[in-house]
Amino acid sequence: MKRVSLTQYLVEEQRLHNNIPASLRLLIEVVARACKTISHSVGKGALGDILGSANTENIQGEVQKKLDVISNEILLEANEWGGHLAAMASEEMESIHPIPNRYPMGEYMLLFDPLDGSSNIDVNVSIGTIFSVLKAPEGMTAPTEADFMQPGSQQVAAGYAVYGPQTMLVLTTGAGVNCFTLDREMGSWVLTQKDLQIPEETKEFAINMSNQRHWYPPVTRYVDEMLAGKTGPRGKDFNMRWIASMVADVHRILNRGGIFMYPADLRDPSQPGKLRLMYEANPMAFIVEQAGGAATDGRQRILDIAPQKLHQRVPVFLGSKSEVERVTAYHQE
Repeated sequence: MKRVSLTQYLVEEQRLHNNIPASLRLLIEVVARACKTISHSVGKGALGDILGSANTENIQGEVQKKLDVISNEILLEANEWGGHLAAMASEEMESIHPIPNRYPMGEYMLLFDPLDGSSNIDVNVSIGTIFSVLKAPEGMTAPTEADFMQPGSQQVAAGYAVYGPQTMLVLTTGAGVNCFTLDREMGSWVLTQKDLQIPEETKEFAINMSNQRHWYPPVTRYVDEMLAGKTGPRGKDFNMRWIASMVADVHRILNRGGIFMYPADLRDPSQPGKLRLMYEANPMAFIVEQAGGAATDGRQRILDIAPQKLHQRVPVFLGSKSEVERVTAYHQE
């Protein structure tokens, strides 16, 4: 089979769908190159003195790992000078990062979670990078946080890299989902899965069961029905899978079907959930919908949520369509 590189794929996609202008292609290539660099750091592990805590906290009040900080820097530096961006926003930074004046200002805005699943860094379990691309509003001169407040349905591209046994890049530009594998010897991204579709029937679910006592009734009802197995209302046995790295869990669901849940719970009713709308929920919802799945916050489609602030949190239910519809219906009752 002829090998198709990421660049070749993007050029041919533009010819087919006219949805990847040159500046967007460059942006995606630069992000992919940054992911390659992060993958290299992740792969070095203890040999690169990058494990452990950076002894700092991010805006979310979470202790940062050294690799969180390194990955954030890699993405900022890679994307500053290319001329395709107006501003960036990161889960690790309090406010937006405008492109420095010495570089030309582009027409896109990039949001990212530089390293998702950082609790897994020090134990050598798959982690990843998630990114989302928005178009800068017409006539914008100096970007502000308000310019980023666009619903997920307005994303022009989204993707994630997963740093596992293989390093993979999963990407959508609104015409399906494709997967690239990093050829480590050649240093190039090669198209390895085309037009990914989430299997409709599933026997797997992903949720952190240790929070069960804090769940709201619709989640308890839904999970109890699955746990009841063959003799219960669902009439089949389910397996639970939980990697505690959203990228790895979503990657499994893309390939095998299932549902990923990070619901709001009673521990802090003022917090509507744990996952960030702009850096995690929106890009993943875009990818999942493009692969034939569904993504809601329990009440409405995630991509329809109008963001109020940069680090907004939301409950997340995503994966195989019928499962997401079922648990969403339980919330709406």
